[in-house]
Amino acid sequence: MPTGTPARASTARNEEFLEFLKAQYPETVSTEGRKALGFNNAANQRFDTVIQGRASYQLALDVNITSPYAQLRELVASRTLKESPDPNVELVSDDVVARVRELKAEDSELGIWLCGGSQLAGELIDEIDELVIKTYPIVHGSGMPMFGSDFAPTVFALDSVRVFGNGTLVRVYSRTR
Repeated sequence: MPTGTPARASTARNEEFLEFLKAQYPETVSTEGRKALGFNNAANQRFDTVIQGRASYQLALDVNITSPYAQLRELVASRTLKESPDPNVELVSDDVVARVRELKAEDSELGIWLCGGSQLAGELIDEIDELVIKTYPIVHGSGMPMFGSDFAPTVFALDSVRVFGNGTLVRVYSRTR
């Protein structure tokens, strides 16, 4: 087995994807990740708000991070958390659809990012205007559904596809109405 070359090539291919994230979606990298990757001062490009489900948020809490996306206004949909562990994190315990509609009605140039949570995605399907789907060439267990609840078929149109040298695929779809 040759040494050296594959690792360098792999590093270069991963750098290509990281440069894409830094340029197009820097706010979707956690605050800690941005610091580690050296772009913690990158301006938000697409989103000023993130909403995530309780299980997604728990991943940060498990490593003692109470505001995983401090560069964004953070909302966590949860019926079990009774008090926010961080002043930057707003808990939404009831009518998450109404809260998202309020956010969408605000005068903002940037959007709302739904980060994880298939049940939450299912609840918010009618409010989702764009899908940005990143597919990685790695298998972790059996997977999970993208939308964890019943809903009527919803049509999205493919806007773009970008394939990276490391095998990552980024597809962007917009809702057709």
